[in-house]
Amino acid sequence: MDFGETIRVAIGALRANKMRSLLTMLGIVIGVSAVIAVVALGRGAQQAVNDRIASLGTTLLTVSPGQARSGGVMSFDVRSRLLLEDAEALAARGTEIGGVQPEISSNLQVQFLNKNTGTQIVGTTSNYPEVRRYEIETGRFFTNAEDQGRQRLAVVGPTVVTNLGLQSGNALVGENVRIRGIQFTVIGVYKSKGQASPFNNPDDQILIPIQTARFRVMGNNRLRSISVLALSEEKIPDAMADIQKILRREHKLRADKPDDFQIRNQADFLNTLGETTQVFSMLLAGIAAVSLLVGGIGIMNIMLVSVTERTREIGIRKALGATKLNILFQFLIEAVVLCLVGGAIGIAFGAGGAMLFTKFLGWTTQVGASSVGLAFGFSAVVGVVFGVYPARRAAGLDPIVALRYE
Repeated sequence: MDFGETIRVAIGALRANKMRSLLTMLGIVIGVSAVIAVVALGRGAQQAVNDRIASLGTTLLTVSPGQARSGGVMSFDVRSRLLLEDAEALAARGTEIGGVQPEISSNLQVQFLNKNTGTQIVGTTSNYPEVRRYEIETGRFFTNAEDQGRQRLAVVGPTVVTNLGLQSGNALVGENVRIRGIQFTVIGVYKSKGQASPFNNPDDQILIPIQTARFRVMGNNRLRSISVLALSEEKIPDAMADIQKILRREHKLRADKPDDFQIRNQADFLNTLGETTQVFSMLLAGIAAVSLLVGGIGIMNIMLVSVTERTREIGIRKALGATKLNILFQFLIEAVVLCLVGGAIGIAFGAGGAMLFTKFLGWTTQVGASSVGLAFGFSAVVGVVFGVYPARRAAGLDPIVALRYE
């Protein structure tokens, strides 16, 4: 019996038991499709993070309050403060700084007519669009004079428009909304920036003048963060040193005291978010790969049952001249074919599932050739590994005993 005949016999055996073959492949199909879909979600999340960071610009630095230390021990319940005066000092004395944009924020309820929604209210300065690279889609942004005059003006994100039950931002511009019971006039809607993660949606916020937020809404001048533009990518270290020098002087920190603030550039955010996304992706892919292992065990189980059922057939083939190698290859080919066909179907389902996530849930997914090749290759390895034992058992049967088997 030549190799080609062995393949034909193996394929014929699978066709003779179509339903059993289909059910056997099911574990591999589920495992491969799960791996493809999970890896696609992970790669898409990584790409979304990269796009989000790139949209903010590579020269953007973020200054945030740091934990306070006492006696070398980090205190997590007491945080140092960043005040509006710190941002003003940076803008006035910074020599390596191209722009300063402070933020004060709080999650509040917003009401429009009979609709209301919870969103983030951000008090900021008039240079917010330039520093954060936001574009106005409808209307305009507030001016510095309106900020200093504590005008009750608002620029809303597209998600807020949707949450208030409106089809477009044009319907909201010129209308009044209430924030903490205070009436604000909507003067603009900015373009969507895209949601980088389920926990941070830059489109779901309302921007108001920082002086208005300080005196009429929040009641304090404590900042969430200060965004600072370096003059160029090459000047980022100089800008960070400039910020550190000015803020340490503002906070009256002695030379032996550590900074009570943090300065981070976009590369830091990208690395942190990228590492977090990669860890979660690997974890989810590992969990999905367990189903491949379960599918492989299922294939080995069915192949062992098949060997038992076809013991007499194996004896007849050996009596007709089939060698141990022929029998070994026949059963091994059956196992590998089951895994490869199941892997191909799983790839189709996984890629299709990723497309459905994008279409109906709005999630960013990215099916990569490497993940497809890895899943398909792994399914082939599963077929070989879990098919060897049943194949060896079949090949080792004594032909006389096999012929007498009932």
